[in-house]
Amino acid sequence: MKIVYLYTALVTVGGADRVITEKANYFAEKFGYDVTIITDSQGDNPPIFPLSPKVHLINLNIMFGRQYGHGLLLRAYYYFKLMYKYKRLVAKELNKIKPDFTISTIGRELDFFSKLKDGSIKIEEGHVARFFIRNFHLMEQRSFLYKSVAIFWRNIMDNAIKKISAIVVLTEDDATQWRHVCNHVYVIPNSLPFYEKYKNNDYLSKDIISVGRLNEQKGYDLLIKAWAMISKKYPGWKIYVYGEGLLKSYLENIVKENDVETSFLFEKPVTDIQNKYLSSAFFVSSSHFEGFGMALIEAMACGLPCVSFNCSCGPADIIKDNEDGFLVKNGDVKKLSEKIAYMIDNPEERAKMGRRAKENVKRYSKPVIMEKWRSLFNHLIEQQ
Repeated sequence: MKIVYLYTALVTVGGADRVITEKANYFAEKFGYDVTIITDSQGDNPPIFPLSPKVHLINLNIMFGRQYGHGLLLRAYYYFKLMYKYKRLVAKELNKIKPDFTISTIGRELDFFSKLKDGSIKIEEGHVARFFIRNFHLMEQRSFLYKSVAIFWRNIMDNAIKKISAIVVLTEDDATQWRHVCNHVYVIPNSLPFYEKYKNNDYLSKDIISVGRLNEQKGYDLLIKAWAMISKKYPGWKIYVYGEGLLKSYLENIVKENDVETSFLFEKPVTDIQNKYLSSAFFVSSSHFEGFGMALIEAMACGLPCVSFNCSCGPADIIKDNEDGFLVKNGDVKKLSEKIAYMIDNPEERAKMGRRAKENVKRYSKPVIMEKWRSLFNHLIEQQ
């Protein structure tokens, strides 16, 4: 079976880059598929995550970043010129490879994806929940003009999705949103990047961990306020947030305003995040929304129970409330603080929840998730 991925560039740590690389490697190594990844802006950069020698990498060298740094009109000119070249080169490569499946990530090729006449079955793979794709939700909250533009482009996106064979999303919540658009929606979550089989979590630790970008989505301002409500009751306990982002200075100011400088700490991302999970008591998430919730399943794979807002797309699929963690009404800071306090006050229950989390999260193991993909491929072929 031949599979082609269309993706902009494998140059970013985490996120879709890692997921696509892992799938491509697994398909090629375990299933024996002929896998090719076509990038448009890889340049001379090596893939950030190691690719199997059995996976082909083709860079079209479009380099869409060249459009930036110009005025609006010139930028638009460059963009449409580059898009014309991109469409032509993608069609040329697909007609040469003749894949059975071509997979896109709801990227810039969406407008012409279904029109490619290479004979392959077309799949869109969503890594961001429908409501939050391309920040349409932010535009819809602004003026009438911005809202109109967002609605216009969202309609174009939805009409394009209707014409492809399948859209694969990460959560049931997101699938529900897409089923208002089309019927060919399938749910296949991301798989675990690791699973700590033999190490035991340090449930007696006084460290609480959170992992994520320091941006508005992650809601760390709410987590700081939740911690400020109870931190004085728990001397020695600390929350460590591993991540970087534009809001770091803003969040550090909130930490100072709430007088929790010594117990709410920001740390740079680390490559050995497993060890940070393993030395923590439990995981906490304050996100306003998620695409899936990779940090949640990573933490659970290391035996951590989780406390999380029950935000859109992710936590409710992953956490079994009151069994391996707690789901809190989205945005309810007081309730979040109460569940954090419960975890601290009940070490035996915390340990039980952690052991259940480690067992329950096995449903996201690579063999389980990749088999779902193989079943989907076979199903779509049978439908032809």
